[in-house]
Amino acid sequence: MTRSYVPLVGSLSLLWGSSYLFIKIAGRDLEPATMMLIRVVIAGAVLAVVVATRGELGELRRAPLGAYALGLFNSAIPFTLIAWGERHIDSGLAAVANASVPIFAGLLAIRWRPSERPRGIRAAGVGLGLVGVVVLTGAAPGGGWQGIAGVVAVSLASLSYGVSALYGQHLVGHVRGPVLSTTALIGALVVLLPFGIAQAPSHAPSWKVLASVLALALLGTAVAQLLWFRALRTFGAARTTLVSYLIPATALIYGVVFLSEHVSAVELVGFFLILAGVALGSGALRPKVAIA
Repeated sequence: MTRSYVPLVGSLSLLWGSSYLFIKIAGRDLEPATMMLIRVVIAGAVLAVVVATRGELGELRRAPLGAYALGLFNSAIPFTLIAWGERHIDSGLAAVANASVPIFAGLLAIRWRPSERPRGIRAAGVGLGLVGVVVLTGAAPGGGWQGIAGVVAVSLASLSYGVSALYGQHLVGHVRGPVLSTTALIGALVVLLPFGIAQAPSHAPSWKVLASVLALALLGTAVAQLLWFRALRTFGAARTTLVSYLIPATALIYGVVFLSEHVSAVELVGFFLILAGVALGSGALRPKVAIA
């Protein structure tokens, strides 16, 4: 299981790390609700085709209402909050703020899923990863009250993701991953539709903006959703949400490679603390303690 955990969570971090870059570019011409409406429409259509080819369209009709309501916490709320937050903060800082998902998931698990509470070395790993996030946050430039509002918006998105992770783990035991991914996006579509239409631009977006939304929908949503629910089914919410600690690191790498951004020594320290936190928190690294 550990061998499959690393490539699965690594793939998720690469996909979601790039999402912040695409959101930043698309935000030049599109309002948050409109951008995310287009995102869920395209991704939902792709996943519906996947479900159809698997002969599972009937399961969409039989899925419980909660499978559609999941889209509120898994897509509609956090997608829009992150897009709004990135209007006021850098994409890398948004990824850092979003790394608080495991913290919220752990706090919520105390009440709703005690078996998912991290303990011992895993708890230390979660704490170490959080230290890495704090280090990265300290290295990020400030943005006044608007910057604070942006960080708060993304942090609230993390809370929403924490809710969806625990609830999604419950649902994925009764609904197949591809079906659950599709129902969640349909639910998000219903919620975003009136807001997205109201915020629609009066002019045609540039090709870069359209390409970014397309990449966001296909890679950061459709493919990532399939991997996400597979990881939830296999490893549970506590270990799967640790991917949020990797996302800031991958976002920094994308910034260096594609935007020629500079990474400071402090950011590198945060990067390696996050990697170590994920290794310990997931159980992939189990240090042996010698007792004298």
